[in-house]
Amino acid sequence: MREDAYPFFIGPHRFDVSDDDGLLLDRRYELVPELGERFLGRYRLSVAGDLLDPCEGRRQWSLPVAATVTVTDRRVVHVCTDSTLTLVGTGTGHQRRVQRPRLVSGQVRWQWPSRLELRSDEETRDGELLIVCDALRTIRQPTLTLAGPAPLLTELARQIRRAVAGFRLTRPELVELSPPERDALARQNGPAPVLAGSRVALPGSLPVEFLSRDDYYRRGTRPMPGRLRQSTRPAPAAQPRCPGSAC
Repeated sequence: MREDAYPFFIGPHRFDVSDDDGLLLDRRYELVPELGERFLGRYRLSVAGDLLDPCEGRRQWSLPVAATVTVTDRRVVHVCTDSTLTLVGTGTGHQRRVQRPRLVSGQVRWQWPSRLELRSDEETRDGELLIVCDALRTIRQPTLTLAGPAPLLTELARQIRRAVAGFRLTRPELVELSPPERDALARQNGPAPVLAGSRVALPGSLPVEFLSRDDYYRRGTRPMPGRLRQSTRPAPAAQPRCPGSAC
């Protein structure tokens, strides 16, 4: 792994160059919306990046302090003003803090997530919301994990589910949907809550590409932290998944 390799969904933010990814911040480090983009909420949450595969999940990186997480009708954006980024596992079984520019940021646009997973611990009232995407040329799934109070994440999961559904239903030029997929997304666009312990399939997702080739092959990562105890409420039936086309 190169020393200057940036993990997926995150990178240094510079104000003196244009950002091809379309993530622009103002001088207060707040998101500058695109034309017509609508803000839905802003939160302070812990943020980490995981890789999921059929056997287990692996934590790749985590932000050392809470980040500002902004949700819009087009994407979720996270911004952290700490000067270090924690890369997890470097072949020696421990974490390493790597000096980065003072400001790091990243985003997940709504054409990418293939599912949401909501986990909670009923005793501590902590929770995790996993925004899971599919990737090109690998079975590993890059995942943005948001952690914080379980009631907040429950509402955030519903907000993101509806935002993703609405985004895909109104952009046929970007996301090609079959009639069953449109029906499933129409249901996801409703007001029903997301139950703890549930997985929410998001039909019509497009695969992402990692920011760095090293993210395909990064070794020495450790398993994700122990799973939170799930709610005993039954999870709703999972919607059928449909592989996305290349973006």
